[in-house]
Amino acid sequence: MSTDPGLPDSWEYTLQVPSDPLAPCIARRTLRTIFEEHGFARVAETAELLTSELVTNSYRHSDGPASVRVRREGKGSAVRVTVWDTNPALPGLRATALPREDAEEGRGLALVMRCADSWGGFALRRQPQGLTGKLVWFELGGNEDRGGPGGETA
Repeated sequence: MSTDPGLPDSWEYTLQVPSDPLAPCIARRTLRTIFEEHGFARVAETAELLTSELVTNSYRHSDGPASVRVRREGKGSAVRVTVWDTNPALPGLRATALPREDAEEGRGLALVMRCADSWGGFALRRQPQGLTGKLVWFELGGNEDRGGPGGETA
């Protein structure tokens, strides 16, 4: 865990993942490292879970690659995690309740709704750069302070 006070308050990382069943695992491990090294250990597990759910949705519901962007704008701001994939169809926002215990799917977005400080998504259609698909994002840890290991302060 880095507690270097010289680390910048604003930072950004991007992870490109192929359409591969290992993508959620790779994204989880990468997110944990980023959150822990930047002093957000308290929300690292939640970030892992939510990112894994969104990357799994990308793998299951789109035909192409995905990317995960992790960004913080400055001291006191939340960390935003954005997942892009090639399918422009937004996930169903039908129910915020978790599905039945024996359900095989349907937990991902409900978990994001319940666990994130804020979240959202939008379709990308005919962007000038040729990018299409959708972005789904969530934010965590807006009140964290990098005072010590795990974002703990004295």
